[in-house]
Amino acid sequence: MKMMSEQARKDHILSRIDARVKLVSALVLLAMVLSYKGFVFPLATTSLCLFLCITLRVPVRVFILRFSEPLFLAAVILLLKFFFSGKEILFSVHFGIDIVGYRDGLVEGLMIGSRIMAAVSVVALLGFSTPFAEFMAGLSWLRVPRGFIEIMMFAYRYIFVLFEDATVIYNAQKNRLGYSSLKRGLSSFGVLAGSLTLKAFDHSQNTTVAMVQRGYDGNMPMLKHKSFQLSEIAASIVFMGGMGLLWNL
Repeated sequence: MKMMSEQARKDHILSRIDARVKLVSALVLLAMVLSYKGFVFPLATTSLCLFLCITLRVPVRVFILRFSEPLFLAAVILLLKFFFSGKEILFSVHFGIDIVGYRDGLVEGLMIGSRIMAAVSVVALLGFSTPFAEFMAGLSWLRVPRGFIEIMMFAYRYIFVLFEDATVIYNAQKNRLGYSSLKRGLSSFGVLAGSLTLKAFDHSQNTTVAMVQRGYDGNMPMLKHKSFQLSEIAASIVFMGGMGLLWNL
């Protein structure tokens, strides 16, 4: 199991930009997407982010998995708005029950769906192009509470450890026909969940003891910041200015 940033190219220009610049740009872009009254700007933002993800050479499987859930959510909202919300009737069909589609409901659904896809695309692009440690350093620079960052870093680290433990336990159960029936499958899943809970407590205690013995005081060297590059800041300002002009159209 790999981190999101490990799925993409390391030599891409976006991967070399300071995480703080990318984080601030992403926050500004998210504010523009959520405040836009329409769906043209969100669709343009989605197209741009998807194009940049393609240039990052994100694997197709990872790409599909990352966007399938928000796409499904956007489609459900669009259908709900189209058939159950609105006043301007676009069409009406009778199949035992009346099925009515509303023009204003369709427009509103497109607006919400496009915002969802645009916001997810911005966050996905930020994740694919930014190593997790640099992303946490950027949050630290934005004065996010240090305790939150510390918990996030340990949680992100041990997600993959627990995933490997779960894979080992699941394969052992499967080889012993632990999922041959519904009853045995539920029982095996309960054992798997309980074992992972115990392992999580064990990992937390071992990590706490090890860090205390090494004199950990809450100061993480990886959260130190390097100096800004004027070229990156200028490029970000130009990009945000161009997106701002598009937002005003």
